[in-house]
Amino acid sequence: MRVARRIGCPGVALLLLLSVEALFSQSAPPGWCRALPRPEYKTLESVPSRDPWYEVYKVAPQVFAIYEPHQFEETISYLIVGDKRALLFDTGMGISDLKKVTAELTRLPIVVLNSHTHDDHVGDNWEFGAIYGMDTDYTRRNARGSREAAQAEVAPGEICGALPEGFDPKAYVTRPWKITSYIHDGDHIDLGGRSLDVMVTPGHTPDSISLLDRSNGLLFTGDTYYPAPVWLYVPETDLDAYAASIQRLAALAPQIKMVLGAHNIPGAPPSVLPRLVAAFAAVRAGKVAATPADPGQVIYKVDDISFLMAAPERKLP
Repeated sequence: MRVARRIGCPGVALLLLLSVEALFSQSAPPGWCRALPRPEYKTLESVPSRDPWYEVYKVAPQVFAIYEPHQFEETISYLIVGDKRALLFDTGMGISDLKKVTAELTRLPIVVLNSHTHDDHVGDNWEFGAIYGMDTDYTRRNARGSREAAQAEVAPGEICGALPEGFDPKAYVTRPWKITSYIHDGDHIDLGGRSLDVMVTPGHTPDSISLLDRSNGLLFTGDTYYPAPVWLYVPETDLDAYAASIQRLAALAPQIKMVLGAHNIPGAPPSVLPRLVAAFAAVRAGKVAATPADPGQVIYKVDDISFLMAAPERKLP
């Protein structure tokens, strides 16, 4: 289960200075790794891949979930295939070669669109020639790449099993990429026989979006919802915007067959969307007790929905 983002957390620089080599001297796998494989994957159609870093599953007709179970984020990217082209919703960690995996799945031209631009969703953007981006300063800033954010993802405890052959963790960076076209709320992306509606859903980040495949009843939610603690504590998080975004998604529940988030498990029923709204409203109303997490963070849990948020400031007497 994803519990706390290492990026920007106190002590990250110190962890990195303690050397990445410590990662490979671990005598036992990290705790999160021992829970794998997740049982939900047994119900999905597995698609062979020649790259052992990834697992690929067919989650709907011509929709492939590309899962990275060997890194703490357990990121899931989605390849959505139409008749004339395909859209890759996120490009994962950039630890292995996602472009080769997508080439095994389709020969159609691919355009990349990110659910948002945290490093674990844009790692292989640089490999692709067509990249749609949100028209925000936050997106443009992240398109420059990052070393610190990437290095935090290969710190001790972040990797489950072996890294890809030839991968050098010391040299690991999120490479810069070029935005070739800007997208906006309400845009329609025609893949040929399949259309995707862009929905701006800020909150987790200023550039968070969701994708609606209306004709097939599929809603791709990125990090706005996934079945684990939703991270809402980073400086760029806007809780008011998040509340409005999930209300917008919940209104779509009658039209949806499946909700596809960006971490851990690729499918959830649409009934989770109104429950997400109710759970978040209860948290903000002070009706849910906080459980301590990493320093400065707490988890609020309502049944199977949870949020990782900044710890409330103590009031001085």
